[in-house]
Amino acid sequence: MAFESGSFFPADERMNAWATVFVLCAVWPSALSVTRYSIAEEMERGSVVANLAADLGLEPGGLAQREVKLDIFTNKKYLDFNKKTGELFIVEKMDREYLCPAKPTSCFLKLDVVIESPLRIFNIELGITDINDNAPHFRRDRVELDVSESAAPGERFSLPNAVDPDVGINTIKTYKLSVSEHFTIEIQTGSDGTQYVDLVLTKSLDREESAAHQLILTAVDGGVPVRSGTASIIVRVQDTNDNPPRFDKQTYTINMTENSPVGTSVVKLNATDLDEGVNSEVVYSFTLYTSEKTQDVFALNPNTGEITVKGTIDYEDMTLYEMHIEARDKGTHPLLEQCKVVVHVTDMNDNYPDITIQSVKNTVGEDIPVGSVIALVGISDRDSGDNGKVSLSIHQPMPFILNRSSESPMYYNLIVSEPLDREIQPEYDITLIVTDSGNPPLSVNETVTLHLLDVNDNVPQFPQSFYTIRVMENNAPGALLSSLTAFDPDLHENQYLVYFILEREIANTSMSMLFSINPENGNLYALKTFDYEIEKEFHFHIEARDSGSPPLSSNVSVHIIIVDQNDNAPVIVSPWRAHGSVVEEKIPRSTDKGSLVAKVIALDTDSVHNSRITYQFLQVTDATLFSLDQYNGEIRTMRMFSYRDPRHQRLVVVAKDNGEPALSATVTIKLSTVETAVKAYSDMTEVPLEYDIFSDLNLYLVIGLGSVSFLLLITILVTIVLKCQKPKPSKAAPPCRNSVISERNSTIADSTLVSNDAYWYSLFLAETRKGKMVVRQPVPKGSRYIVSSLPRGTGLTDTSGSAASTLQVGIKNTHHNSHVALFC
Repeated sequence: MAFESGSFFPADERMNAWATVFVLCAVWPSALSVTRYSIAEEMERGSVVANLAADLGLEPGGLAQREVKLDIFTNKKYLDFNKKTGELFIVEKMDREYLCPAKPTSCFLKLDVVIESPLRIFNIELGITDINDNAPHFRRDRVELDVSESAAPGERFSLPNAVDPDVGINTIKTYKLSVSEHFTIEIQTGSDGTQYVDLVLTKSLDREESAAHQLILTAVDGGVPVRSGTASIIVRVQDTNDNPPRFDKQTYTINMTENSPVGTSVVKLNATDLDEGVNSEVVYSFTLYTSEKTQDVFALNPNTGEITVKGTIDYEDMTLYEMHIEARDKGTHPLLEQCKVVVHVTDMNDNYPDITIQSVKNTVGEDIPVGSVIALVGISDRDSGDNGKVSLSIHQPMPFILNRSSESPMYYNLIVSEPLDREIQPEYDITLIVTDSGNPPLSVNETVTLHLLDVNDNVPQFPQSFYTIRVMENNAPGALLSSLTAFDPDLHENQYLVYFILEREIANTSMSMLFSINPENGNLYALKTFDYEIEKEFHFHIEARDSGSPPLSSNVSVHIIIVDQNDNAPVIVSPWRAHGSVVEEKIPRSTDKGSLVAKVIALDTDSVHNSRITYQFLQVTDATLFSLDQYNGEIRTMRMFSYRDPRHQRLVVVAKDNGEPALSATVTIKLSTVETAVKAYSDMTEVPLEYDIFSDLNLYLVIGLGSVSFLLLITILVTIVLKCQKPKPSKAAPPCRNSVISERNSTIADSTLVSNDAYWYSLFLAETRKGKMVVRQPVPKGSRYIVSSLPRGTGLTDTSGSAASTLQVGIKNTHHNSHVALFC
């Protein structure tokens, strides 16, 4: 592809010197995927080189979003890239002679176009073509030559060559000599393409005719316009010295290893002169054909002709050195001879590999996807052969890999190969090692530090999955129960935790009304005083939530157990008595030994351990007459009454619980002995039917049982009629007095009566002795025992509402069901 020069320069800035200049911008694919362009040096700023977007197949409108940038491997920024149009344009004038001082046949400016998203690299080589902006000049503008008059026609004399920094057609094209009948010039071309000029004698000299000849040597380049430089040549005619020195060889070829020590001998030249005296003494020197760079590396002894190393021999700098040696005698008219010494340099592995890291991402999130590029790594080695072959590796196993992206230059992508976790390792020091294949191999390393940023990928964790907290009842409101602290390994706001109680209602009461948690530190507090006898335990959940986005949370189960205190004293429920009153009982004086006199029953609403009750006599009129069972509270006679025993016996019984400290209750029983034919209640004796069958107590019992049986029968009949499902029950006969008394005595004798049912049965025994009726009915959960009684002698035959008010009512609450018991 060719472009007119006018496409690079504004019309008002063109010059006549550029009228014929054209720029070839050639874009072609190569084996190494390098895109090449060519422009002329000294182009004006702002000149467009090429449209990279079009040449590389990119869309101009998406260059900014794809993060396209230009990497130029020079100290100055000569070029830039228009991200809107995709044009590559000149920022700074480029001087080919400055960029390529060694005057290679081709001068290239290397740059990379790096596309970050997705990562792509285009290698660009920009060829800088020369323009004729430098005139030739001689190293020495005045040359003096001594020529013997005996010099034969055809004799040659070395002249200084001119130097032109330009290249190609713009460099030196030819030399011209001013008009002379004795001299002419011949142009020779060296191995590096440099032209050298020899002054050739065409006609014998006659010193008497002309002792000196003044000549002008002109160097002309091939540029447009033509530029030139001149040097003055003074030829002095000397007397005859007709034998020049002679070298053993015309060309010496030497092989040298690079980095040879200073002072190492390269070769010792030997030139002989057949003349005698001073005309045979030879002096050695470098000719003007020997470059100054070569003379900086090698030294020539002018007397012995030995060439030694005086500088650094670097294979990567120059692989071949060419020295032109001149042997000149010391005659009045010295004669000289020239030879050429060629030194071939052998490469050694003396250069460490180079490593460059570009497009480094030093900080990434820990959730960076696998396959993401962290850095672009370039490696190279200035050595040649195996010494220049390099390889790249990671120092130790890490979740990263290297993927080669280009061959020349050799680039690798540093890629994430495994998921990263900041909580396991927050930072990576990735040491990259580049090693060549020399013997011994050389290597260098470079470290890339990668910091991981935290993301909210960890839920809060409680040390335990379940918490059991024991709380003593009667606690103070606001008391600290426990601290439930969770841990989150994330950082900053991702680890700031807030604690909540998950709402749950128990008996229409929200957990937030019973407990409170500090949202910052997880301290759990009680908002009320708990009573073991009402609430024994609570179950709820506590949630810990972090402050990340989105937030993560976890919860834990909490079991609150209310621990009982001995805060309830025993309550005497049998024998029943009004508050602070004395229980009066009458027993026959003829009661046998071992007969049950009374039974004390106490209840304690505390827990099982604290509610264990034992009974003791606190006071007793005669300790030999009565015994008290400490576990069931039964008072029995230890012997029969004698005529000496007092008629009235006073017993004070204390019921004590098992708490610490122990609480107690007392009851006073006043026993009166009567002289009667009625036998004492005994667990071994039955009352005959004919005894006092029409007493008040028996009358009440008969009336009560009849009324209850009648009501029960009516209820059963109505149910049968309505349901028509159950068979008609047979009417049970009312129990006789004898059987009731017998069953009562047997039950009192054989049962321990430690349950709540025992309490009701004992209450029945105690109250029926007084002629009262006990009714057991269900009440709502949480109610206490309620006992109502009527004085002895109240009639039960009335079926109206006033009769119902005469009932003594006992209410019991149970966990599973409620019972109704009517005793008449």
